[in-house]
Amino acid sequence: MEKIQPRSLYLEVADRIRDLIEQGNLLPGEKVAEKELCERFGVSRTPLREALKVLTSEGLVENLPNRGSRVVRLTRQGVQNTYDVMGALEGLSGELACDHISDAEITSIRKLHQRMLGHYQRQQLKPYFEVNQQIHEAILAASRNDVLSEMYNNLSQRVKRIRYSVEMGEANWAQAVADHEAMLEALEARDGPSLGAILRRHLRHKLEVAAVSGIIDD
Repeated sequence: MEKIQPRSLYLEVADRIRDLIEQGNLLPGEKVAEKELCERFGVSRTPLREALKVLTSEGLVENLPNRGSRVVRLTRQGVQNTYDVMGALEGLSGELACDHISDAEITSIRKLHQRMLGHYQRQQLKPYFEVNQQIHEAILAASRNDVLSEMYNNLSQRVKRIRYSVEMGEANWAQAVADHEAMLEALEARDGPSLGAILRRHLRHKLEVAAVSGIIDD
C-alpha cells in the first residue's frame, strides 16, 4: 500500500493520479476505479473525490453523471488546440529567456542537456523525459514572467500525458535530441527569435508524432 501522509491530502492524491495519467498507467477513456485507488493510497473516498475535482479543472479527468469519472479522451481537435496554445507559450518563453537568462542558468541548462544525452545514449526513456522537462522548465523560469509560467504549467499537464502514450521510435527520438542541441546553441547565443522558433517547431513535431500514433480519436 502506497500510504500518503497529510499535506493537504487531496492534493497529494491528485499528484499521484496525475502521475498515473501522465505515465500512461491510466489511459485516455479509462474509468477511474475509485475503490482501487482508495485502497492503493490508503485514503477515504472524500480526499479522492476532491482530488478528481482538481484533475477535472486541469482537463485531465471528466465527470460522468451517476457513473463516476474517467480520463479525458484525446481528440484530434483537442490536441491540436492544446498544442497551438502551448507552442505560442513555449516560443514566448524562449524569446523572453534570452533577454533575461544569467550565465549561471545557461551553465545549469547545459549540464542538464548533457545528462539528458546520457539517458538518450543508454535508451533510458523515463529519466530522459524527466530531465527533458527540467530543461523546458528552466527556460521558462528564465523568462521571468509569472503569468506566462502559470499558463504554461496549467497546460503542460495535458501535454505530458501524450508523450508517455506515444511510442518513441528511434528516428523521432533522434530528432527530439537534435532539436534540443539547437535550443542550447540559440540559448547560449541569446538569440531569442531563433530559440522561440525552435521551441515552436519542437512542439509541432511532437504533435505530428502523436497524430500518427493511433492514440488520438477523430
